[in-house]
This record gives sequence, structure tokens and C-alpha cells, in this order.
Amino acid sequence: QVQLVEFGGGLVQAGGSLRLSCVGSGRTLTMYDMSWYRQAPGKQRELVATTSGGGQNYAVSVLGRATISRDNAKNTLYLQMNSLKAEDTAVYYCNAKSRLIASIEYWGQGTQVTVSS
Repeated sequence: QVQLVEFGGGLVQAGGSLRLSCVGSGRTLTMYDMSWYRQAPGKQRELVATTSGGGQNYAVSVLGRATISRDNAKNTLYLQMNSLKAEDTAVYYCNAKSRLIASIEYWGQGTQVTVSS
């Protein structure tokens, strides 16, 4: 079992920056593809960014403004978001998907990011 806990959400003004962290416990995350998702009120959960053996991928909406990274020694995933917009307001979730067994994945509880315009 893997437990994921997100940190770093909060209220930020438009144009500002935020760094989200996702700390894993229970197992090492080195054999997991890691992603950030977000869900805005009334909308479906959407993929923001992924880091895997193939590199990093980003949603078009955050391209150039977001950087996903991981520190395997700390079992931690990060999402740096710059030039924040009101439409970035959402609950952000950390996701870990096993590279060995595709059906195994874990979610964090989410952290709220609110961008004031």
C-alpha cells in the first residue's frame, strides 16, 4: 500500500506562484509513474502533469507555467506552478500508478488551490 499526502495548497493572487508537494509512504515511489490531477467545482478531474520513464508531459492549459519533478530520495513529488490564473483554482490531487501492474494506482486526499483575480 502507498499513502500519498499533498501539501502546499492555499490562496494566491493571480500571477503568483505555488509549489505543491506530495509525500509518499508505505513503499518507494521509484516504480510508479507520478501525476498531478486537478478538479475544479462542477468539472471533471483533469490531468495536469505526469512524470514517468518517458519524461514529463503537461496539459496544454499549464504548458510553460508548470514544472513537475520528483525527489526519489525523499519519496516526494512536486508541482511548481507559476503565473497562476483564476482558472487554475481547483483541488489538486497526487496520483501514483504502478509501472509493473497498470491496475494499481493510489490517490492523495487533495489540496485546495485558490487563485484570486
